Amino acid sequence: MIDTIDAASIVLQQESVQKLFLNNKGAAAIAVGLAAIGTGYAQRGIGSAAVGAVAEDSDNLVPGLIFTALPETLIIIALVTIFVVP
Repeated sequence: MIDTIDAASIVLQQESVQKLFLNNKGAAAIAVGLAAIGTGYAQRGIGSAAVGAVAEDSDNLVPGLIFTALPETLIIIALVTIFVVP
């Protein structure tokens, strides 16, 4: 019977897994994916609040746009980090 440690060592010996995670590409992909989920979750509430604020008073347009664009910087920073960090 194969133990858990034996199964893990067999999986880690495969070249595709080694190339993906030992070069930190897999970790980077997970980080960007989680950042995208967080951004979507944040913009869901911010966007609806901004539309409601602009509907009541048109002077809230610029702050609404700024607050809506702020979470998008998380994805931009995450993508830049992938290419900067070796």
